[in-house]
Amino acid sequence: MTALRQSWQVYLRGARVLVRQPAYLGMTLTQPIIWLLLFGALFKAVAHIPGFHGSYIDFLTPGVVIMLAVFSAGWTGMGFVEDIAGGVMDRMLATPVWRGALNAGTVAYGAFTVVVQTFLIVLLALVVGADFKGGVVGVLVLIAVAALTGAIFASLSNAVGLLARQRESVIGAVTFVQLPLTFLSASLMQQSLLPGWIRTVAKFNPVNWAVVAARSAAMQRTDWSVVAGRIGLLLALLLVSAWLAGRAFNRYQRSL
Repeated sequence: MTALRQSWQVYLRGARVLVRQPAYLGMTLTQPIIWLLLFGALFKAVAHIPGFHGSYIDFLTPGVVIMLAVFSAGWTGMGFVEDIAGGVMDRMLATPVWRGALNAGTVAYGAFTVVVQTFLIVLLALVVGADFKGGVVGVLVLIAVAALTGAIFASLSNAVGLLARQRESVIGAVTFVQLPLTFLSASLMQQSLLPGWIRTVAKFNPVNWAVVAARSAAMQRTDWSVVAGRIGLLLALLLVSAWLAGRAFNRYQRSL
């Protein structure tokens, strides 16, 4: 079996679990709808703040897409925790499967879930009046950036799951990271209206890189230099997160 086929089989395992759990599938599909409508209603008055430009739904849509990618993919490591607790991980490691496939397959599954949710957000945003100035190409870039962001946080979540091996530790780590990264970005508020120290922190925040790239591609007259620069940073972070997940696998195997 090639590495690609092994990764594909791991991906299919996650997809089958999703399909066989109607409640989880329903939550996965309705969550983006709730988020966009909830945040859109809660913060719509932001558009009337002096210095804010444009429609808030246009501004909010990429922010919700990236927020959902971070939150959805952040729980990927829980699957590894369940596999470790049930002895499944040890049995898989006793086979000649490529260790990287275990991470790559689950990351691909997490990214696919993000793509489906992003597609639903785009459809809903169109219904409520969003203007995707970037056209079809801009929307495709938006979806790609969301998938890339999901892959990064899924891989990091896998690393945490392998190192912590406890549900409570993963939940604590994910919760500790998700909200600060989201609110220290331009997800919900125009960057020029953020406090100076948050604007400084946002320059080093991967969530903000993704939001800026997605918003620049889909909702504005596309500045491809900005989009390419942020995507380049995200790709570099993806390589780092994949390396960390690989190191976590090695450490787990040595502990057996």
